[in-house]
Amino acid sequence: MSSKTTRLFFIDAMRAWAILMMLQGHFIDGLLDPVFRDTDNLMFNIWLYFRGITAPVFFTVSGFIFTYLLIRVPKKGLENPRVKKGIRRGLQLLLIGYLLRMNIFGLFSGELYDSFYLVDVLHCIGLSILVLIGVYLFAAEKKKYLFPSLLVGITILLFLFEPIYKQWSFSFLPNALANYFTKANGSVFTIIPWLGYATIGGFISIMFTRFKDFKYLYPVAISIATVVGFTLVYFSSLGFISLYDFSGIELFRLIESNNYLFIRLGDVFVAFAIFMLFRKLMTNKTVLNIGASTLSIYIIHFIILYGSFTGLGLYRFLHHSLNPSTVILGALMFMTACTFLALRYNKHETEIKAQGTQAVGFVKNLTTELKKVSSPILREVSVRAKVLLRKFLRTVRS
Repeated sequence: MSSKTTRLFFIDAMRAWAILMMLQGHFIDGLLDPVFRDTDNLMFNIWLYFRGITAPVFFTVSGFIFTYLLIRVPKKGLENPRVKKGIRRGLQLLLIGYLLRMNIFGLFSGELYDSFYLVDVLHCIGLSILVLIGVYLFAAEKKKYLFPSLLVGITILLFLFEPIYKQWSFSFLPNALANYFTKANGSVFTIIPWLGYATIGGFISIMFTRFKDFKYLYPVAISIATVVGFTLVYFSSLGFISLYDFSGIELFRLIESNNYLFIRLGDVFVAFAIFMLFRKLMTNKTVLNIGASTLSIYIIHFIILYGSFTGLGLYRFLHHSLNPSTVILGALMFMTACTFLALRYNKHETEIKAQGTQAVGFVKNLTTELKKVSSPILREVSVRAKVLLRKFLRTVRS
């Protein structure tokens, strides 16, 4: 791929890979019988490790893509049309995140279940986009190094102090807000520390944009990503324990005892290096379409697996009940079905939305006409009911 090509195909391929890994990860994790979760089994451990890579890659790529599109526009600050688009996108993801956790049976009974307020991937990515916009607007008119410096700084601060703030209950906040910061109530993801992966993705995209015309961009980028990645994976824990031995600061020991954030960041850089290395093989149209359809795939998978709106998903009927061979075959079918449906939807999105608009209009008109027809009848029924009630009360009194 020429460095002058504005579209980075390897990023679309990374996003496609991440969403497919998320599909199989959620399916297997939710439906595999716990008796087969053997950490002494090599294959299970390999699957478990790669499952842990998926979310960091997805968040990092999301931050990369949004920031890349944001800074490509010559206009700065609020004049940049990508700012308004980004705000709409961030709010849209937050809204969809809540809608997917809505249960219509609860609504019929006038109740929102506690699960409605839990925070998941879409909430965090939506909020991360809004944070990226805020940082961009703050740094837009200042020196050009400020924006990337702030993004790296946010990542480092969130990752370094995770052992401290993860112990906070945030009980001073309403649960709906506290769920963005703590998993205590059942949230799957929280904005801290996951925002850190989105901001480092934004930083990487800035580096790509600034050096896009450099002749040896990819050889240098692959080398740097490989060195940084393997350093974080294999030596970051040793580095923190060395810092603890040297300084006596307890924070470094706490980081080393559960050093998943920096190790996973290393995995992300290694993934970037691999996808950049094979970038010329990643121009398959289907792969690129999958990478561009991640939101549709996520929504469809949530409905089928977790039963959004009705609670009638695979998770309810097959939760932790399948053996390995069945769950692997099921995961492949699940990935295929979600991807196929999402690609078909995106292909006919305009027609589907038009038909949906017509259906909504039809329902509104039908409701209006029914009200017109039923109003005289309802008034007559109301009058007769009142007469009967008065007769009944007189009978009771007598």
